[in-house]
Amino acid sequence: MQDFSVKFNLRPQVVRIPLETGQSVYVVDDVLDHPERLVALAQAAQAEFVQVPGNAFPGQQLLMDDAFSAQLDAFFRLHIRSLLDSRRSLQMFSRLSRVTLPPSQLDARQRICHRDSAGVDPRHTISASVLYLFEDVSLGGTVFFAPRGSRQETETLVHDASALDAAQFATKYGWPASYMAHSNMYFKVIGRVPAKPNRIIFYDGNIFHSSDISQPEKLNAPDSVGRLTINGFFTCTRKAA
Repeated sequence: MQDFSVKFNLRPQVVRIPLETGQSVYVVDDVLDHPERLVALAQAAQAEFVQVPGNAFPGQQLLMDDAFSAQLDAFFRLHIRSLLDSRRSLQMFSRLSRVTLPPSQLDARQRICHRDSAGVDPRHTISASVLYLFEDVSLGGTVFFAPRGSRQETETLVHDASALDAAQFATKYGWPASYMAHSNMYFKVIGRVPAKPNRIIFYDGNIFHSSDISQPEKLNAPDSVGRLTINGFFTCTRKAA
């Protein structure tokens, strides 16, 4: 039986990447002992990947098992949680993700940057992680944004991205059919983290962000795992004031 097990680095070097807003992204390289095993897992389980109905992720996903998620959660608790203004862990999950949609097929939600805070109690924190498992770094890391408009204007735009179809949204906002990787009249880039094999990043899920995809034609290249990542989401209580 093929071994898909991995262990997390016991002595990680956590590097803080400052964003223009004063917020931070935390980066750890060489986070796993055998990242290639997770690539092999994705290849072996290819038929189990699904495009989740109603989910805005522009591709296919597969929920990771409890054993891996427990390891990721333990790593987060030990090395990252306190850095993201979080105290007690409430719940988390992780999933293998592969971006696959060409720009022409993106709906409005998939064209804009997004937050991971939908449905999260505002009394709690939501943190997120991305573990890059692909070798071709030109597939892109992660780019972070801050809204240019007022809170109400931004909330209206986000609502419209879910309520309007792609053509209606494009007409109202002049938004092209593309992955969002650059500043526009609605959002400003506040930082980027490039992809690197076996690199994991952690950030506040309330920060607008997007996959930094500038060469979407490579997403479904033959003989490639594509832009394969593991995405983690961590809900916690806030630190006491």
